[in-house]
Amino acid sequence: MSSSGQTGSTSSWLRRLANSITGEPRDLDELATILVEARERGLIDADVLQMLESVLEVSEIQVRDIMVPRSQMVVINRDEPVGKILPVVIESGHSRFPVVGEDRDEVQGILLAKDLLRFFVEDQPDDFDIKECLRPAVFIPESKRLNVLLKEFRVTHNHMAIVVDEYGGVSGLLTIEDVLEQIVGDIGDEYDIDESEGIRKEADRSWTVPALTRIEDFNQAFGTRFSDEECDTIGGLILQELGRMPRRGEAVQIGGLELKVIRADRRRIETLRVTSPRDLEVRTADGG
Repeated sequence: MSSSGQTGSTSSWLRRLANSITGEPRDLDELATILVEARERGLIDADVLQMLESVLEVSEIQVRDIMVPRSQMVVINRDEPVGKILPVVIESGHSRFPVVGEDRDEVQGILLAKDLLRFFVEDQPDDFDIKECLRPAVFIPESKRLNVLLKEFRVTHNHMAIVVDEYGGVSGLLTIEDVLEQIVGDIGDEYDIDESEGIRKEADRSWTVPALTRIEDFNQAFGTRFSDEECDTIGGLILQELGRMPRRGEAVQIGGLELKVIRADRRRIETLRVTSPRDLEVRTADGG
């Protein structure tokens, strides 16, 4: 559909919705009720309703409710040599990184991955000086509401903000993607896999595995003997091993296998990469 056709279609259902309203809503609850009624009458579809409801909810959500907590922040130390910075950038898959001094409360600025990689493309890694590449960091309070923050992101063109508590300490961070996902849902990336597809071969001695794979099924596929007495899934086994929520790019060694988290959010692990030091006959969903 052309952009003009999409605009016309949107204007049409907006007019029908406006005509269906008898009197102005007095609060957000009444507005939400009107939107549900509009869905029931076929004026808007379920996806539009869900998005509009999410837009209304954003004004009630505070930064502290969805921020990446301090313990899960992927940061770069200001004094690290470039040889140690590059693996962090590659493994995490992020495009922006807080750069810290002696501790995580001392945020010096933001490093963009493209600013670092430029030195390698030009074969000048020895010329890299992190202080010359830092972008200013934006600091926001935990209590800031998401609708206000989204407007600030749009005006300033910033994509990341550092969240601080009432004492000025860093409590987490938030990106524009985190805010947008509250409205449109999860924004996938190249590490997304359909969990129903199961275990899939990625490369020699390397497989992608949904974190919700049952330990019993994992054992059958990889010939391991992991216990399922205290947890049911392979993602749960990693949580048990670490005693905390891992961050993306973090890996553990269990039973002679490396299990690396390649997709996760602040609530759950989603996708793992399993790497074996030797050849294995693994039963995968694609027959590999």
